[in-house]
Amino acid sequence: MTPKIRIHLADDHQVLIDGLSNLLRTVSNFELVGSSLDGTTVYDDILSDKADVLILDISMPKKDGIETLKEFKEKQSSCKVIILSSYDDLKIIKEVMKLGAKGYLTKNCAGENIIEAVNAVYQGQEYFSDAIREKIFNTFKDNPKLNQHIIIENPILSPREIEIIILIALEYSGKEISEKLFISSHTVETHRKNLMKKLNIKSTIGLVKYALKNNLINP
Repeated sequence: MTPKIRIHLADDHQVLIDGLSNLLRTVSNFELVGSSLDGTTVYDDILSDKADVLILDISMPKKDGIETLKEFKEKQSSCKVIILSSYDDLKIIKEVMKLGAKGYLTKNCAGENIIEAVNAVYQGQEYFSDAIREKIFNTFKDNPKLNQHIIIENPILSPREIEIIILIALEYSGKEISEKLFISSHTVETHRKNLMKKLNIKSTIGLVKYALKNNLINP
């Protein structure tokens, strides 16, 4: 039997926790194991209920989501964190990503986005709602080297992989890509290797050729 994904909720509004609980219980491979209304208890609560995924609000009493993430990072928690917040400020998004959050959603997102996010981060992927992804990408969209590229859907690549391959094709370094997308250099390198394997490409030049051939960028 496939193990269920154990989920903990942390938000200072009981109404939101109740609503999320009802949503998550509709998914057969999810198990809601606990909730927290106070930021000071989140880390201990996670240890107690052995959660795999934490859905965390930024605005929490006494100890906010940022401070909670810092504690998780300091104590090297293995629990994967998804931020569910009313804030879409890029500074906050950037900070929580650097602190190890694996996903970011705004509270006006659809329930299906939350379900997708839980499944994605549990499997070791990152997940951003469309609005957040667009906001992140727009931070470097005005760069003269980037204003020629074309964002299209690709049947093979995920949205994150498309972003990575575009930046590789435009000669951004791994460090520059990590800064643009608010992810670690290690994650960038992992994406690079996965892209080469998925596309059966043996070099960075091959990735550039793929981007050109599939209209991800214009020459």
